[in-house]
Amino acid sequence: MSHVGVPRGTVRKRRSLALLTAGVLTIPVLAGCSSGDGETARGVPQDIAPAARETVADGSTVNWAVDALPTTFNAFQADADSATTRITGALLPTLFPMDRTGQPKLNPDYLESAKVIEREPKQVVLYKLNQQAVWSDGREIGAPDFVAQWRALRGKDSAFWTARNAGYERIEKIERGADDLQVRVTFSKPYADWRALFSPLYPKEITGSPDAFNDGARTTLKNTAGPFVLRSVSKSKGTVTLARNPRWWGDRAKLDTLVFRAVAAKDRTQALADGTVDVADIDAATADRITLARRDRGNNGQPLNHGPGSEITPAQALRSWAQAHGSDEDAAEIAQAAREKNRKAVVAYAAEQKALRDFAVRKSLEPAYTQLALNGESGPLADDRVRRAVARALDRDELARTVLGPLGLPAKPLGSHLALAGQPGYKDGSGALGEQNTKEAQALLADAGWTRGGAAEPPKDTKAGSEAEKKDGKDAEADAEKKTTDDAEADKDSEEETDKDSTDRADKDSTGKADKDSADNEAAAEREKADRASADRDSEDSAASRDEGLYIVGDDNKPGAPAPATVGSASAVHVLAPARTAAVQGTALLRQAGLLGEDGAVAATDKQPGGAAGAYAPVGTAAPAPAAAKGQLGKDGKTLTLRFVLPSGPGSQSLRSVGDKIAVMLEKIGIGTEITKVPDESYFKDHIASGAYDLALYSWPATAYPATDGRPIYAKPEPATDGSLLVEQNYTRVGTDHIDQLFDKAAAELDEKAARELMKQADARIWAAAGSIPLFQRPQLVAVDKKLANVGAFGFAAPRYQDIGFKNRQAAGSPADRKK
Repeated sequence: MSHVGVPRGTVRKRRSLALLTAGVLTIPVLAGCSSGDGETARGVPQDIAPAARETVADGSTVNWAVDALPTTFNAFQADADSATTRITGALLPTLFPMDRTGQPKLNPDYLESAKVIEREPKQVVLYKLNQQAVWSDGREIGAPDFVAQWRALRGKDSAFWTARNAGYERIEKIERGADDLQVRVTFSKPYADWRALFSPLYPKEITGSPDAFNDGARTTLKNTAGPFVLRSVSKSKGTVTLARNPRWWGDRAKLDTLVFRAVAAKDRTQALADGTVDVADIDAATADRITLARRDRGNNGQPLNHGPGSEITPAQALRSWAQAHGSDEDAAEIAQAAREKNRKAVVAYAAEQKALRDFAVRKSLEPAYTQLALNGESGPLADDRVRRAVARALDRDELARTVLGPLGLPAKPLGSHLALAGQPGYKDGSGALGEQNTKEAQALLADAGWTRGGAAEPPKDTKAGSEAEKKDGKDAEADAEKKTTDDAEADKDSEEETDKDSTDRADKDSTGKADKDSADNEAAAEREKADRASADRDSEDSAASRDEGLYIVGDDNKPGAPAPATVGSASAVHVLAPARTAAVQGTALLRQAGLLGEDGAVAATDKQPGGAAGAYAPVGTAAPAPAAAKGQLGKDGKTLTLRFVLPSGPGSQSLRSVGDKIAVMLEKIGIGTEITKVPDESYFKDHIASGAYDLALYSWPATAYPATDGRPIYAKPEPATDGSLLVEQNYTRVGTDHIDQLFDKAAAELDEKAARELMKQADARIWAAAGSIPLFQRPQLVAVDKKLANVGAFGFAAPRYQDIGFKNRQAAGSPADRKK
């Protein structure tokens, strides 16, 4: 996930930026006590249509979709994003790219060797460079480039605007070795992840001064050292064009040009059908359309049984025809227009489907995982017992099946925060927290003081009759004394019952303030008693009846309604009703009234201010209370309700489906959720990074260097001088000194096996802290022109851009007729 808008200080220690999935939070790492799977767990292989270089044709152009043009080509700046990483991978040296198993592997195009040659008294690494390696201006790659990058990134000169310096601050000096092709790096203290350094490597012209570093590589890269060079950047066209590097010493690039084109996720189906792009990351809906297009290849021109108009029944079609040819001229005109619109949509859809037959869907698992984050800074989740209860309530197998099962990918939950299945050192450490167990989750909540009747209990410091005495101070003294005595006796009985039900409640639990008079307390107690009587009958209600958050009928911004009320200068927050439920109800009402055209549009003459008549109850009418909410837990007069923030964008549907299932699972143990859906662009900055959530779903990238990259994500927050928390990238605000110490030890451990064991111990403690619950590795779906080879769903591995190209006509068995 991309850290757009995150303050620079929050990412200074991280080597690689995360991907937001907004779930997107994107790129969207693990190990300790075992829950069943050991280190032999296999990852999903990459899917790139591999082909030997001799079977790939020379020449042609490939258009590759990216989310947006990169704001900078400097991968070490705070606003670098996934497009920056993708493009610089074809232009600049990466000394140790990840291979298919997620391990760093020496790149022989740049290095003959690189190894630790001394451990005492200090660690020394000797790099021997490929003697043919040169920058595009002809200068040899050498020690001056290493020195300039180290000085820019070590963090001692604030004039360099850098967001990443992890590891560089441990370097003491860099020297020329026995000749110009040797670089000798001495560390001030041991650093296990030294292979993470100098990738990508920039020329000294970029890193040699603050001005050049800050601005010299934002919009162009004049000097490169990859199989391609940067030819042009066009903001108007939304393209970055690379051309074959004539000075490249390695395997010659098969393509003449490689164009990265900015295409929004919602526009990718159209871009593929139009031939605008040849390679694009896609969502499940687009993948389904490509699969259907290939299935329908042999339908002999028959109408498609999917797409616009496919759900119209014969009876509906007959009714539409009758309306279009009826005597009512106005109704006929409307019906004819709707039929024509539907016809055009069917024709356009069929044309797109025909074009999509030329593509294949390559699928694997992305090197990133989705987690449920629990904000432990304040509120109920500040209690680790409540966090563990939430974790123990989750059926992670079901959540993985929800996302991965329909795609035909292995639907297994992830067992580690610090490695993915298939990587060395992976081990399922979830046993440190425990498997899903509803009874255990309920017991943890009870131990934390959350009970069925807790929502009706007055805070412990409530003084009986105090409000009544103030309110009725002018009443007769006898009446006032009598009321006070009655109220005191009632509160005494209530407190005795509370003490009996919650004898082991922690003393540290905060108490609320008295807000209601004694009459209100008595009424609340009676309502709670009635609720408890029906809780057992209603606890297993279907998902359709569960509480999806605050929803007041009439306050849902229906069409034509006034703008939301504001509080001060800010808009009042509204929690959306479930979109599917609202749509189904609205559609049913309209169809009963016969107001829908064939394409589902409301007839113009039937549109009314404020939406369809009868679709809404009067403003202010409360939605019926879900039955399951009646059994919700509470404490000190407050219900146990958590703010669950989810992205609302079209590409986040699977994330929202997961969120809905999590809400149902929590409901079974008495935890309510208030689901708030927010725009993708504000999801991370305004909610995750700022801590304005209780529960959230977002992703972290895989890494070959967990000791370096994982530490800022799980580091214990430290108080700042202004009273705020310095969280680095630990947006759950949950951490311990012990976890930090294990990361530090692993980062300094040069024995790889010992370092991995330390990471497994750290992972077990991260599980036990229950701030982050890994759910599943994210799916990777890529649409690729079926004639292309060596490109697709790469999984862990970095692309070999020089091997990408179209298959030879002879090898493919058919002419490559796409115009490039």
